Amino acid sequence: MKKAFWLAGAMALALAQPATAADSVKIGFVSTFSGPTAVIGNDMRNSFELALDHLGRKIDGKPVEVIYEDDQQKPDVGKQKTEKLVQSDKVDFIVGYIWSNVLLASLKTAVDSKTFLISANAGPSQLAGELCSPYVFSTSWQNDQTPQAVGTYMNQKGVKSVFLIGPNYAAGKDMLAGVKSTFKGEVVGEEYTVWPSQLDFSAELTKAKNSKAESIFVFYPGAAGVQFLNQYAQAGIKQQIPLYTAFTIDELSLPLQKDNALGVPGAQQWVNDLPNEENKKFVADYRKKYPGLRPTFYGAQSYDAANLINSAVVAVKGDLTKKDAMKAEMEKVNFKSVRGPFKYGNNHIPVQNFYLQDVVKDADGQLSLKTVATIVKDDQDRFHDKCAMK
Repeated sequence: MKKAFWLAGAMALALAQPATAADSVKIGFVSTFSGPTAVIGNDMRNSFELALDHLGRKIDGKPVEVIYEDDQQKPDVGKQKTEKLVQSDKVDFIVGYIWSNVLLASLKTAVDSKTFLISANAGPSQLAGELCSPYVFSTSWQNDQTPQAVGTYMNQKGVKSVFLIGPNYAAGKDMLAGVKSTFKGEVVGEEYTVWPSQLDFSAELTKAKNSKAESIFVFYPGAAGVQFLNQYAQAGIKQQIPLYTAFTIDELSLPLQKDNALGVPGAQQWVNDLPNEENKKFVADYRKKYPGLRPTFYGAQSYDAANLINSAVVAVKGDLTKKDAMKAEMEKVNFKSVRGPFKYGNNHIPVQNFYLQDVVKDADGQLSLKTVATIVKDDQDRFHDKCAMK
């Protein structure tokens, strides 16, 4: 009886002890690691792993455990994987999310559990507005921002009319809305295609040609972007109607798009040749660690996500129970980003520059992306005033 009483007392004492700092930092990473768009997920993982290498594979002296989960580019699968990471693996942070529809399906699980979620790509308008959360940060952008910059550049070029084409899902709608919000000319047509299965764009290209529009704008990431650009060139439209893009030409698609990408401008908040020292190291070490590959903006955003987490954990000396203090530290952007300096808006979406990028051939005849000019400085998304956080 005495023994039972002693055990009960010891257990009660143990339960009464304050929580101690965890022995490791546990991170879940949700992205697409199968199918045609796995190249994007792999680049994000490569860059996140490189960031951990640069951190010595430890954060505030604690080993880092990363659990990678494949969302298969499906919202229901992404939601299930997020639930697993939160409920079973009990991660401290969740990172990743290429696709806006996958992120939106997964968001509530993270927010309800007060698990920090860092989107390293997807930026649906809801995340910047009514669904903003103290526990959600972005190291990318709000979806509309990049195409808004393209619309601004088209105005600078004196473009008078445009035909818009994009995929029929959350990001596609945001992208075309972004262009329309800044472009001052006439939108003569707007087509949405089945996502992600449609890879034949002949009907849409014919409509764009027949519309007599002065230009075409498209948003097609991954394999769809390769197919669209190749069909645009093969149809002979490239010689007739200029193309403007967002997230359609990058270092992953460029080797497949080849010369078809020459002369097709786009916008981005990160380009591989940005001259800050952190970016130079990131690009050089990526190419050394992964021979034959070049990092993309997806990777740059993932690299920054690792450093954002590091800044938060170091600030609380590894005590991961201090969520308010970690949030406050992340809001300061107290690390050196590969894009250069930026700050967070009230909704935890970056306020940052957007650059004009173009495709060039380097001295070896290899195609690469080059920064041409700054289109807009310190751009804040247009949904921040719908966020309840002030």
